[in-house]
Amino acid sequence: MTEPTQDARTPYDVAVLFEQELSELDARQLTSLHEGLDDPVVYHLLLPVEDAAATMATSLGVLGGADLAMPDSQTVGDVDNAIVEAGQESLQRSIDLIVAAGKADTTARGALTHDDPVSALADLVTRVGAEEAIILTTSHVFSEFFHVDWASRAERKLHVPTLRLIEHESFDAQSAGAGEGASLI
Repeated sequence: MTEPTQDARTPYDVAVLFEQELSELDARQLTSLHEGLDDPVVYHLLLPVEDAAATMATSLGVLGGADLAMPDSQTVGDVDNAIVEAGQESLQRSIDLIVAAGKADTTARGALTHDDPVSALADLVTRVGAEEAIILTTSHVFSEFFHVDWASRAERKLHVPTLRLIEHESFDAQSAGAGEGASLI
């Protein structure tokens, strides 16, 4: 009696840092980048979430300076829990879209991070042995101009090919410079 053979193909690991919940277009385009691979593709999604206390402190500082008091820890904790819950839901929907758009052997997993997004991406690339990193963001003209955006920072930090895509925008619109991600600079 022979034992069943296991799939000896090595997975192709892709680390994906994204800023907001993926759309069906994002998932289709992302998985289309790896259609020609014979090996199964594993997408490792990373979604940053804000720290409630820091966000509230910044917002209150902008609104009223020292005149406004910081909410109590219970309120901050409730807001933080809501942020994490919404992040988990967005992450899960994004994972589901990637799996639905990919080949039969495509898998996706994901995590939220409160850490610096580029540092978290670098850690993820190292931890999973990713062959490439993809960063999906909205257009940030100011930070892109000064090369402090996620993609520019990642290119300096990572030792794998890094691709930057504009979320919710087709490849054609991105390459033509006609979509939302078109830079005025």
